[in-house]
Amino acid sequence: MKKETERGITLGALSIVLIAMSIFLVLALVKIYLSNRIYFESRLTHMLEQDVAALKEENTLLQMRVETLKYKSRISDTIFALDSGKTENADANVPPKE
Repeated sequence: MKKETERGITLGALSIVLIAMSIFLVLALVKIYLSNRIYFESRLTHMLEQDVAALKEENTLLQMRVETLKYKSRISDTIFALDSGKTENADANVPPKE
């Protein structure tokens, strides 16, 4: 009599397929997790870069404002010095009262 060979899936083949699928699933989940982390970190980095750019622009505007105030202060000091010099000279030109 001929010995019949079994056809179908053996336990060894099934275990190999299940192990391969579980390894694939773990690797896919790790890739998805890392992709999400990279995405959210890049969003955070982008927001921080926008904040840095805005703060640099604000710093530039504030420096310009400080320079404007310094200029106005120098001009007003000069005008005050000229005004006070005129009054001193005017007092010097007036003869003393006797």
